[in-house]
Amino acid sequence: MASFNKVILIGNLTRDPELRVTGSGLSICKLGLAVNRTYTSKDGESKDETTYVDVDSFGKQAEILGKYMQKGRPLMIEGRLKLDQWESNDGQKRSKLGVVLESFQFIGGRDDNTSRSTSTSDSSSQDTSNNTQEKESFDGDVPF
Repeated sequence: MASFNKVILIGNLTRDPELRVTGSGLSICKLGLAVNRTYTSKDGESKDETTYVDVDSFGKQAEILGKYMQKGRPLMIEGRLKLDQWESNDGQKRSKLGVVLESFQFIGGRDDNTSRSTSTSDSSSQDTSNNTQEKESFDGDVPF
C-alpha cells in the first residue's frame, strides 16, 4: 500500500521556541504553531477556527529557529506527521499528533517591516546575519 506523509502549514508561534541540546550534541527546538481558518457556517455567519500544532525541529534548523523566532512571529513549515504515544502516571494510555519539521521559511521581515524572507531545508540553510550558505549533514530522520 502506498503512503505519503507531508504537512505544509503557515501560522504564528504560540510561545517562544524551546531550544535544548542533548548529551550527544544534537539541538532540539520545540515550537507551538497556531494555524487559523475562516469559513462560513450554514447560517451564512463567518466563523474563525484555530488549530494548535506542536512542532519539533532538529540540528541546525533547531538552532536557527531558536535564535531568530519568538512568540507571535509568522512561520511557514514543511514536515511530517508523527504520533507520540505514552502511558501517564495514572496508567492511562495517551497520544499526541505532532509535526516533525523538515524545512521552514521565515515570513515577513525582521520586525515585520520588510518583505524579505529566508528559507532553509534539510540540506542547506541561510544565515540572515551575513547571507552565507552553510551545508549541514543532518538528514532529518531522528528516532524521537
